[in-house]
Amino acid sequence: MSAHAWMLTLDQIVERLSGVCPGELRGEGATPIRQIAPLQSAAPGQIAFLANPKYKKHLHHTRASAVILHPDMATELPEAMAAILTPKPYVYYARVAALLNPRARRAAGVHPTATVESEIPASCHIGAGVWVAPGVTLGERVEICAHAMIGTDVTIGADSVIYPGVSIYADCCIGERVILQSGAVIGADGFGFAPDFADDGKGEWVKIPQIGRVVIGNDVEIGANTSIDRGALEDTIIGCGCKLDNQIQIGHNCVIGDYTVIAGCVGIAGSTHIGHHSAIGGAAMILGHLDIAPGTEISPGSMVMKNITQPGKYTALYPLERHENWLRNAAQLRHLEKLAARLEKLEREQAKKSG
Repeated sequence: MSAHAWMLTLDQIVERLSGVCPGELRGEGATPIRQIAPLQSAAPGQIAFLANPKYKKHLHHTRASAVILHPDMATELPEAMAAILTPKPYVYYARVAALLNPRARRAAGVHPTATVESEIPASCHIGAGVWVAPGVTLGERVEICAHAMIGTDVTIGADSVIYPGVSIYADCCIGERVILQSGAVIGADGFGFAPDFADDGKGEWVKIPQIGRVVIGNDVEIGANTSIDRGALEDTIIGCGCKLDNQIQIGHNCVIGDYTVIAGCVGIAGSTHIGHHSAIGGAAMILGHLDIAPGTEISPGSMVMKNITQPGKYTALYPLERHENWLRNAAQLRHLEKLAARLEKLEREQAKKSG
């Protein structure tokens, strides 16, 4: 159980969530709920949820005091069990979990070992070893945890949380209620180099100054050790409501549309635009200078090499098989063009005979 959990009755839960996620209470509204738990392991005083019908068998064995589930599954409820019926049980579970486990805010103030070279609101928390450079603007109640670095002229909106070891380079703009997990790097130089080579192959790569910013909208979460490069000329933009997992690389001048989710280890090369409400699976690779339509879903491990103009689910993934089979199939694929040409020739010859 979380150290920050507290108790609410079912009546109180339904009332508090009525404006954002309606639910219908079945059973005793005064039932006390102290925490949320899985259906199989829940104990009295806890509320469970059922979003996948294949787990409905656990309803008759759970010790939970109540369960969140879809109205279509209400007939599966044991007679004496309290429940909250909602068309979005997984979303409702997330909101109940937030109600029962409110984030503990860090006390306002500046740690003696921090270096703060800007005027900041008294409501902010500045942890040990933090550096806040000149020209920084912080909103109310911003929390900057130990050893984070906030560069010159950075702006961070109200109620944002910057976890330990985050680096935000100069001029970047962070919205309100943003969460940057430990080790995130916002605004490092994009990978911009011009080739200056002679005909003999000798020469060098000339660094291109990266003079854009990173602009992050409101209600964004950036995972641990994720890197978002600043723009070369224009800004790299992360839209409002985006959720980025750990260890993601976003190249310079990318634009990620509002409410897009990106799973861990994704790499997005520079100047790619991803439309709003898209979903990128883990370890997907997206080449640069592409346009991805809003509402696109890309399967994990896929390589995206061209524009996607219509929303939908896209996969570029070769299924796993035994190595010797893979070698044999790969060899056949190398001769696919020749086989296609032979087939086309045979079809033409057959057409002449038929004519």
